Amino acid sequence: MISHALPRRMLAVAAACALLAAAGVAVAGPDIRSEVALVIDHNGNRLVSRNTTEVRPIASVTKLMMAMVVLDADVPLDDPITITEQDRDRMRWSRSRLYIDEATMSRRDMLRVALMSSDNRAAHALGRTTFAGGTPAFIKAMNAKAAALGMRDSHFADASGLNANSVSTAEDLVRMINAAAQYPFIREVTSTGEFTAHPYPNTKRGPLEYRNTNPLTRDSRWQVELSKTGYIHEAGRCLVMQAVVAGRRLYIVLLNAQGKLTPVADSNRLRDWLNTHGDTRTASLASTGG
Repeated sequence: MISHALPRRMLAVAAACALLAAAGVAVAGPDIRSEVALVIDHNGNRLVSRNTTEVRPIASVTKLMMAMVVLDADVPLDDPITITEQDRDRMRWSRSRLYIDEATMSRRDMLRVALMSSDNRAAHALGRTTFAGGTPAFIKAMNAKAAALGMRDSHFADASGLNANSVSTAEDLVRMINAAAQYPFIREVTSTGEFTAHPYPNTKRGPLEYRNTNPLTRDSRWQVELSKTGYIHEAGRCLVMQAVVAGRRLYIVLLNAQGKLTPVADSNRLRDWLNTHGDTRTASLASTGG
């Protein structure tokens, strides 16, 4: 037992030794394989941190910013929008079931399809029709929104994320996730597993069944509150989420994964690790550049 008569300096040394001893027992972190990873809980504790300040293409994660700009514009969500030749992807020739000059949906349902299934024609149509200045005005508004959110290392070049010049960092994306979560519509759409669209009411074409590109929204083990996936070659596989795991609200950013299912597998490994080490504040994970 330490005597109360010991000088304060000796007590301080003893406390420091105890702290160093405790710090020496590191809890192995989750096996996260995405090249960029950042997981922060609602109290600001960093659970995983890797390459968090590297500026990277973010692919369709861009669509979260697109949706916020549309909703901020306060344009009628019931207005019909028709897919036109302008909405065809001539950069990567991505596929879409929304046929040119045929598919018509409300702005609300265009947002659903763009966010849930990451349809690029829907995203482009939303950027094209929101402001009188068309797509250039929309992209300008996206970058203004990013600046207002303090996303200093981010830049948006299109509404869909097909352009590799739409870039951000994991640090900035946590800010974007937090901002997007303030919109009930975005939370509801991006956490829903499936949706039926009716873009061809006046033709023989039937309804279209869409599934969320994030399979965790259909996994009963997960409480996903907001999510968005993304992929282009330059960005790799990307996944951002707000989710409740082991009683903690988490902001999860996983970028530049090479395997198609790697971000989902990383998320499951993170969940399993948290269920085992629920009281752990930080994980031991190698980090470079962030």
